Amino acid sequence: MGTLYIVGTPIGNLEDITLRALRILREVQLIAAEDTRHTRKLLAHYDIHTPLTSYHEHNRFTKLPAILDALARGDVALVSDAGMPGISDPGAELVQAAVQAGHTVSPVPGPSALIAALVASGLPTEAFAFFGFLPRKAEERRARLRDLADWPHTLIFYEAPHRLAATLADMVAVLGGERRIVIARELTKLHEAFWRGTLAEAVNMVRETPPRGEITLVVEGAAPQEATEPQQWTREQVETALRRLAAEGITGARAVKQVARLSGWPRDEVYAAWLRMTPEEDETEEETEP
Repeated sequence: MGTLYIVGTPIGNLEDITLRALRILREVQLIAAEDTRHTRKLLAHYDIHTPLTSYHEHNRFTKLPAILDALARGDVALVSDAGMPGISDPGAELVQAAVQAGHTVSPVPGPSALIAALVASGLPTEAFAFFGFLPRKAEERRARLRDLADWPHTLIFYEAPHRLAATLADMVAVLGGERRIVIARELTKLHEAFWRGTLAEAVNMVRETPPRGEITLVVEGAAPQEATEPQQWTREQVETALRRLAAEGITGARAVKQVARLSGWPRDEVYAAWLRMTPEEDETEEETEP
């Protein structure tokens, strides 16, 4: 049985590829690429002529059988448009399918925009969390940010230029304007740039000079006292927060966990308040969701 190689490719500068990656791309019988046109430019640059097939968001389910069939006959390399496959692209599903089919899966490490942005940001690197792209819809995006508001770790996101202003505005509204942020743009490319400041300053900067290109956001985590020493909420504050989360469609278990963490109330008391508000709620939910 063949091996599925997860091959990291440059995120901008074509020199950022390993010798092992070049060897693997030459030796495999097939390369599954997110965009064959994009990958052909890389292969042409290094005079590699391995056959290509597309594997992307819109054909991932129809292409899986053919790629697994190719793996039954030999080795296959998976590449994305840039960076490590499986990070904010459909590659993870192919990896899961290959593992379930009994194939060896071998990573060939390479560039990653989130790591490149983090290590150059100047923000803490000892603990961080990556969340890919935030939801497109404003209500869902703010809900996700509320879930992350008290995380003490450095937070990393990808964002599209046309959504950056709205995302930053939501971050100020939910996280506060004083947190530090680094906006990394066009990493490893000719116009690579890092902007550093507070979230409030970032909103003004983007309003005056909207950034272009591929963007990675590195955001300071919550201050320790915000994360570990919440002030005791009143009963009215607890009930108001629970009603808001219920209106947003948040499940009972998640709502109770979040409010207990922020309010300083014991979780069983918050759960009791939730049950008083929603008597029809399934009481087993608390036990089934961690």
